[in-house]
Amino acid sequence: MQSFQLNERASTVPTVLSYTREDWQKGYNSLKEEFDYWIEDIEGEIPPELHGTLFRNGPGLLDINGQMIHHPFDGDGMICAITFDSGRAHFRNRFVRSEGYLAEQAAGRILYRGVFGTQKPGGWLANAFDFRLKNIANTNILYWGDKLLALWEAAEPHRLDPATLETIGLDRLDGVLKPGDAFAAHPWIDPACNQDDGAPCLVNFSIKPGLSSTITLFEFNPAGKLLRKHAHSVPGFAFIHDFVITPDYAIFFQNPVSFNPLPFLFGKSGPGECITFNPEKPTRIAVIPRAVGSKKDKKPDLAFETHAGFVFHHANAFQDGDEIVIDSVCYGSLPSVEAGADFRETAFERLAPGQLWRFRLNLTTQQVQRELLESQCCEFPYVHPAKAGRSHRYIYMGAADMAEGNAPLQAILKVDVESGERQLWSAAPQGYVSEPIFVPRSSAAFKDGLPTDTLVGAEDDGWLLTLVYNAAHERSEVVILDARNLHQQPVARLRLKHHVPYGLHGSFTPHCFINE
Repeated sequence: MQSFQLNERASTVPTVLSYTREDWQKGYNSLKEEFDYWIEDIEGEIPPELHGTLFRNGPGLLDINGQMIHHPFDGDGMICAITFDSGRAHFRNRFVRSEGYLAEQAAGRILYRGVFGTQKPGGWLANAFDFRLKNIANTNILYWGDKLLALWEAAEPHRLDPATLETIGLDRLDGVLKPGDAFAAHPWIDPACNQDDGAPCLVNFSIKPGLSSTITLFEFNPAGKLLRKHAHSVPGFAFIHDFVITPDYAIFFQNPVSFNPLPFLFGKSGPGECITFNPEKPTRIAVIPRAVGSKKDKKPDLAFETHAGFVFHHANAFQDGDEIVIDSVCYGSLPSVEAGADFRETAFERLAPGQLWRFRLNLTTQQVQRELLESQCCEFPYVHPAKAGRSHRYIYMGAADMAEGNAPLQAILKVDVESGERQLWSAAPQGYVSEPIFVPRSSAAFKDGLPTDTLVGAEDDGWLLTLVYNAAHERSEVVILDARNLHQQPVARLRLKHHVPYGLHGSFTPHCFINE
């Protein structure tokens, strides 16, 4: 594979687009109803051995009583649960009843400023020096330690009842978090932790940005009890959404950005609009040892630098001799959030696409090598859960239908990083996909409801689950794909009675939650 510079400009725009802006925009309508029903409109058959619950999170409200929010990332979190049992599927959705959600629903208007530019009515005077931010709980959802947790990286998780999705309240993880503490929305499950005699553990982090920023690493046992917690300082402002792990390390890409708080302080912009990408500065990569030992035995933190670029999401990482290998979706620059702009009018053709890159960090020489693995526009990468922190062969992603340029995600792409083979399943021209979730075919891939590091069958022996918005019918579908062969028709399409707004992240658990 050949090395390339990060694509800093949009590629040539195809003469024929695979989508229309009008179709794409429909997926950003709010879903204000909450549903609870067995899915009956099914094309194909649900595999009877597919047993468990797919949880999805994302902004369900794109307006408050008709007042539009400025960016979908500011929308209140809505959880969807699709439960598979004996060849049947049940759908349920509920909004996370956060303090801010309840207050705004009662008031019938926007009461809080949003991180990505949503402002209270009344102009800058009504917003100046109001630093309250609503915990919107809209980014990810995880079942761990008998708790279902809705995650938003700037504050504590919300705990929900996994059977009903009713909100129990803020959860500070048995006192690990203090009021207002951050807890990231991209945890990893290490299926066999070196420090815990091969037992699985949950690894997550928090960021406290400033002139220098603090990264705090957390590791929890399967019961949800804290095993390890340690803080590390990195120079400069850090805007880090995701990270990766190996058995020995946690790795963070510190994007080259700066933060000017004045427009936020004076009520002109949200914090996300105050972040500036600095292409003349390098991307810093912090490599933090996960082990907590004596100062004598503890490995030092390591810092690497590579060319400027921006990373929202990583696919995976693993150790290869003296090197750490990281596969990530990279952009030539930070997609900016512009004050006054309407996100529904996004000009995809003017933006550089996200592309899949591989980074090799040499722990001895501290050199970084890069290579482009996939040039097609892609996002939301996912690997087999047994491969978290281990060498992987397959990466599954949402992708554009078109081979060049930036566009909405309308396809699911499978990349074989060993052979270079690609498989693409497309929902174009009127379908828009979400993050693909890989579910192993064999129930033996899970032990006590958690993934193991032992492959049962081939690495791609399983299903891909994704929510697809069908603009032709203005409804969403749960699509089940055979991960071994994306060229064939879906195993099943489960047509919902309504649409689900474009979401963010989700997870699968072999636990079957149905409240009847």
